[in-house]
Amino acid sequence: MSQERLTMRKIKEIMRLKYEAGLSNRAIAGAIRVSNSTVGEYLRRAKQAEIEWPLGEISEEELFSKLFPERKNKHSEEQPYLPDWEVVQKEKRQKGVTLKLLWIEYKEQHPNGYQYTQYCYHYKQWRKKQVEPSMRFEHVGGEQMQVDYAGVKIQITDPETGEISKVPVFVAVLPASNYTYAEVHCNANQRNWNNAHVRALEYFGGVVKIVIPDNLKTGVKKPNYYEPDINPAYQELAEHYQFVVLPARVRKPKDKGKAENGVQNVERWIIAPLRKKTFHSVHEANLAIKELLDGLNHKPLSGISRSRYEEYIEIDKPNLRPLPNKRYEYVEEKTAIVNIDYHIEYDKHFYSVPYQFIQQKVTVRATERVIQIICGKETITHPRNFRTGRYSTMLAHMPSNHQHMRNQSKEYFIQKAKEIGSQTTKFMQAVLKSKDFPEQTYRTCMGILSLTKKHNPFLLEQACQAILPERVYTYSALKAELVYLKRKEPEPEMAILGHANIRGPEYYQERNT
Repeated sequence: MSQERLTMRKIKEIMRLKYEAGLSNRAIAGAIRVSNSTVGEYLRRAKQAEIEWPLGEISEEELFSKLFPERKNKHSEEQPYLPDWEVVQKEKRQKGVTLKLLWIEYKEQHPNGYQYTQYCYHYKQWRKKQVEPSMRFEHVGGEQMQVDYAGVKIQITDPETGEISKVPVFVAVLPASNYTYAEVHCNANQRNWNNAHVRALEYFGGVVKIVIPDNLKTGVKKPNYYEPDINPAYQELAEHYQFVVLPARVRKPKDKGKAENGVQNVERWIIAPLRKKTFHSVHEANLAIKELLDGLNHKPLSGISRSRYEEYIEIDKPNLRPLPNKRYEYVEEKTAIVNIDYHIEYDKHFYSVPYQFIQQKVTVRATERVIQIICGKETITHPRNFRTGRYSTMLAHMPSNHQHMRNQSKEYFIQKAKEIGSQTTKFMQAVLKSKDFPEQTYRTCMGILSLTKKHNPFLLEQACQAILPERVYTYSALKAELVYLKRKEPEPEMAILGHANIRGPEYYQERNT
């Protein structure tokens, strides 16, 4: 008996050549390239099983079982027990349960069962059959924009402190052409998320019909398979540009497969080449990204020898809707109390208002470019500044005495320090340089000068000399050092200075006589 198992096509061909063409067994064997004995064996078995030509509708397994019934019986007798893979999969989902552990339990119940390698093989074969078929999307030009954040971030180094922070990279893709946009922003808040969409649409030169984001809080307030709850601020952006937000389903990355692919390309061709460069601001990083982004979009795509830009010009650009006349601006609004130094705090930066509004409640409206402070019927506008702990101060907002101090205080404080001594002068100069705006150090300078009322200049010089190496330029640190020195050793007596207006004890003795 031949051990060679032929395919359904070859079995059909043997029977066709025999019963239709009338060829001999040897001729058939030469035609389909099998042995003469194999042809004879299959024809004999087909006759015994009463299989006639044409075969009709019969599967390969069914035909083989009829031709070799003894193999079926032997196979069924010797076949090891195959576990219920659905039960195995359910058990495997439990924490700490591995496939190896399940195999050990299987062998305890079925000692003649499969060994571990075959056990894993059959499990993997079953898993392959459970995979849902992947649907290939045919994207229409100008219809969709898919958006996401890259998994890799870019480092920004503070030029003053050297502190390194990692900032997110926003990616937008037109799936029909794979045309890509990317940018860095300081954090992934609602303002940056919305404004990044605005810049992406302006980069693409038009508006799409559908935007597909992930289920971030800035995009989706509450994920839901059927009716996701869109973030109100994001919905406001969608209404301004008249596009529909269709979030990807949770744990379904293929819903925004082009964005996932775009993120991968941005990570490989933009973020990775910039990993060793030092950026001191988000603006610097975006300039570098823009240059590499142009290279990515103009690089030929594999397989079609056309760039993303060429595909965009031909497929996407003609189908994009025009941008609205009015550009969208994300506005945040909050109330604040004007501090005693006539500044309000917004996003860790301080903006001045007229000093007449001290301790009053004001409304702050912030866009990406400007800060508007509404004080009653008056509106004050400042350029937006993202530097934390800094001050934006207008001269007109100061009282007249503060304006005078602003114009001449720096020189005034240095001159006063020189009258005390060289160490005090060095300390005063260090204090004035410790802030971007010297006027924010004037209170400290006034406090330093006030210490001369309780302590003699000699001790103040000693205290300044002691704390200068520590680079702690504060009134409280200097005062604490003075207290320490005063306890350590008594203050030296101040020498009486001679002067034409000082009469001395001799004058009074003469008067008494």
